[in-house]
Amino acid sequence: MIGWVFLTLAIAFEVAAATCMKLSDGLTRVWPAVLMAVFYILCFLAMVRSLEHLQIGVVYAIWAGAGTAAVAVIGVMLFEDTMPWVKIMGIMFIIAGVALVNLGGTHTPEDLERMQHEQELQ
Repeated sequence: MIGWVFLTLAIAFEVAAATCMKLSDGLTRVWPAVLMAVFYILCFLAMVRSLEHLQIGVVYAIWAGAGTAAVAVIGVMLFEDTMPWVKIMGIMFIIAGVALVNLGGTHTPEDLERMQHEQELQ
C-alpha cells in the first residue's frame, strides 16, 4: 500500500513540476523555475520509495501515463491548449496501455516470496 502512496505523490509532484516548467516561460521566471526543480526532486524521491514496493515497469507506466493525461488536462484548463479527438484518443490509448501493464501483476519478487511463505504457514 505504501508503494502506491509514494507513486501517487510522485505523479502529483511531476505534474506540478511540468506545470511550473510552463509557467517559468523558458526558465526566465525565477520562482516557477525554482519550484519546478524542487517538484522534480520530490517527484524522483517519491518514485524511488515507490520502487521499494512495486515493480519498475508498473511504476513507470503509471507515472508516465497518469502524468501525461493530467498534464494534458491542465494544459486545456490553464493554458488554453486544444483537445481535439486525436489527443483524446491518444490519452485513451495511454490509459489502456497502463491497464495492460498492470494486468501483468504489480508485486515485487519479495512480495511474491512473502505471500508464498504465508500460504505455506497456513
